[in-house]
Amino acid sequence: MNKFLKDALDIQEEIISNRRRLHQNPEIGFELPETLNFVKNELKSYGLEPEECGRSGIEVTIGKGEPVFLLRADMDALPMEEQTCVEYTSKNKFTHSCGHDAHTAMLLATAKILKNREEELNGTVKLMFQPAEELLKGALDMLQNGILENPKVNGALAQHVMSGEDDNKIGHVYISKGEVSTSADAYRIIVNGKQSHGSTPEKGIDAVIIACHIAIGLQNILAREISSDESCVLLVGKILGGATVNTTAGRAELEVSIRTRKESVREFVNKRMKEIAEGISNTYRASVEIIHTMQAPSVYNDEKLVDEVISSIEQVINKEKIHVVNAMKGTEDFAYISQKVPSVFVQIGAGSPDEGYKFNNHNPQFNIDESILAKGVAIYCQVALDYLNKNSI
Repeated sequence: MNKFLKDALDIQEEIISNRRRLHQNPEIGFELPETLNFVKNELKSYGLEPEECGRSGIEVTIGKGEPVFLLRADMDALPMEEQTCVEYTSKNKFTHSCGHDAHTAMLLATAKILKNREEELNGTVKLMFQPAEELLKGALDMLQNGILENPKVNGALAQHVMSGEDDNKIGHVYISKGEVSTSADAYRIIVNGKQSHGSTPEKGIDAVIIACHIAIGLQNILAREISSDESCVLLVGKILGGATVNTTAGRAELEVSIRTRKESVREFVNKRMKEIAEGISNTYRASVEIIHTMQAPSVYNDEKLVDEVISSIEQVINKEKIHVVNAMKGTEDFAYISQKVPSVFVQIGAGSPDEGYKFNNHNPQFNIDESILAKGVAIYCQVALDYLNKNSI
């Protein structure tokens, strides 16, 4: 048996207990006081010295010298009420329905094991406990506050548990090369027209009609300006406007989301979205405000590092359970790290429908098979050790 898997199995009850404690006390965004306190105290109990990074992040290092390899876990939950019947269900109106409780518990166990084996490390492992992944803002905040510096990081790994889909089989690992996720951009477009009485529409500028023209115009980007070979989704998810049945609308709002795989396509679609919104508004004598409310690039898995990570994972689980797959459709702000240093993002199957796990991530009934936690810990440890050994100076 792999030595790190044995170490993880020896403390499996502790890992599960930590995960369940986090699960019962979910917190969202950057507001993670109880979570941060718990993580810091656990790390200190292992003999480590955690430091704050950014608004609500924690970093800690194990080992010394170069190279430096980063392991990341996100800590935040989702603003929805849990609908499972587990004995450790959430105690508040939030829920860990994306598995970040599992990620945090896995990285804590990784810290404990690597600290106990610190003399085996030919370099430094930096652990990154990140807030606000669901806002796509936490990784960027930590990046801007030096998570990749002092000591300077050379490579990185993140893992994510997934369940509820056919390709989420328990204990299987799914990994991609190149672009792993879609980028995400969200906008609020505010059309400012002029309100008038319904009997004299010529005295007004109808913002609702203009908003509808913008919504239709944006669809032309995908239909006529982007190759069908490209991966791109543009969604007008919300339109609001108007005051009463007998007045023209003086104001209307649209909320638009854009997801692409390639950065070049992302830049083009974002540019054209603004041009169309501004052009249509000007045509109908309205003004427009365009507010960028959320953004994150695509995660990029370094192809050379992917091969090395697969070799490490093969020491933990059977080769038949490792799958090289197409990129996922979701967005993940680990992308900000992957844009700066060679990185790999790995998905761990935590339960498929055939195995009794019918609800996928972000569903209030989401849950995982906790047997995968020890495997995730062993993967963190083995990948880090192998990276340091291979790249030691």
